[in-house]
Amino acid sequence: MTTPHTAPQPRADDAQPVDGPTRGTPAPTTLRREAGTAYFPIAFIARFPFAMMIVGTLTLVVAARDSIALGGLNSAVLGLGSALVGPLLGAAADRFGQRRVILVSGIVNSLALMGLAWVAFSPLPDVAVLAVGFVIGASSPQIGPFSRTRLVHLILTRLPVARRAKSLNATMGYESAADETAFVFGPVVVGLLATTMSPAAPMIGAALLTLVFVTAFALHPTARASAPSSESPTEQAPAAELRTARVLVLIAGALGVGLFFGTVLTSLTAFLDTRGAGDSAGLVYGVMGVGSTILALSISLFPEGFRRSHRWLVFSALMLASMVAFGLAGGLWGLVGAMAVAGIGIGPTIVTIYSLAADRAPQGRSATLMSMLGSATIVGQSATSALTGSVADGVGAEAAMWLPTGAAAFVVLAALVNAALGDPRAATPSAPTVEERASTLEELPAEHL
Repeated sequence: MTTPHTAPQPRADDAQPVDGPTRGTPAPTTLRREAGTAYFPIAFIARFPFAMMIVGTLTLVVAARDSIALGGLNSAVLGLGSALVGPLLGAAADRFGQRRVILVSGIVNSLALMGLAWVAFSPLPDVAVLAVGFVIGASSPQIGPFSRTRLVHLILTRLPVARRAKSLNATMGYESAADETAFVFGPVVVGLLATTMSPAAPMIGAALLTLVFVTAFALHPTARASAPSSESPTEQAPAAELRTARVLVLIAGALGVGLFFGTVLTSLTAFLDTRGAGDSAGLVYGVMGVGSTILALSISLFPEGFRRSHRWLVFSALMLASMVAFGLAGGLWGLVGAMAVAGIGIGPTIVTIYSLAADRAPQGRSATLMSMLGSATIVGQSATSALTGSVADGVGAEAAMWLPTGAAAFVVLAALVNAALGDPRAATPSAPTVEERASTLEELPAEHL
């Protein structure tokens, strides 16, 4: 009796997909692989011109026109330009893609920055200075918001479903840490260039960074990957969905963050200047960036039960407590301690606000909402930089030291309103989060994010 011939069974390794010429398990798909290694340094450096604008224009105008009032007014006008036009740039990116919007705004912005370096020292009237300041704010490329939009798109369409939620949290932490680092050290770069070279050097440096790195950011392949196409026509939610309470409270939170940055840096500089230590303001301010960066990068390690509405409350309350200590500090080491605690609070607060924005962005309006948050931050920073400087000059540096407490209280108030609005998923468990919607996004056009 013969044994029937049986085909050999495939081995386990034969069933694995082939990656290139060598059989075996393919390399895991990661955000770094999908975005490209060069993306992250390009996107990081491209943020610095935006972070340098407020302090840089203030420094330049005060030095050139010998008028603190004009410098503060110019910073406020710059913030107004960003507030009015920044969201429109985001809307244009949602409609037409980021590449064209960033290229045009980057070129205009670099020319305006170099133009201010000339106009400020020219015999032209003050209104010309303010006009150029407005153009700088209006044309400022929204690198942070646009980067978040790109990375969210890559996470929700390229990464395995099981890893998307964790990757989204980690990415929001990284993006917020990058923004925070730029906002903390951007003014430091301005101070170094202004003191070692000339008051115009920060603006010229920002213009060169814009031409090189903002252009590189615009031309990076990720801009094309997340752009609308003829095969996927743009479908956007009504603009009215950007005016709901759950969206507006996030804009209020971002505005409060800007208020916080503007009041802290200006009052700290004014206080230390009265003590003959004005040159150390950048170093003391940088202490805040250390804790902020560490906590922002670590936010993906927070337990899932630590809800985002609770995170916002807890860490903004920590900001408020640190600013009370800031106002009471009578010396350098007290200020250093207050700034260290403030950093622990501000980093997770920013991460939480942007994470909520990624979840609540109306369909096809992601870049618009992210740009609105970025514009709100720079508006708050520019307005309070001018206000805090006026208070320090008119009333005294000690009085100005209490303005950051009001800014932190504003962030806490926004957190309380957000908590009061509640999370609809608590009442309707089936309502999907941005992570839970991810499994179906491969079939959707990119602009739906």
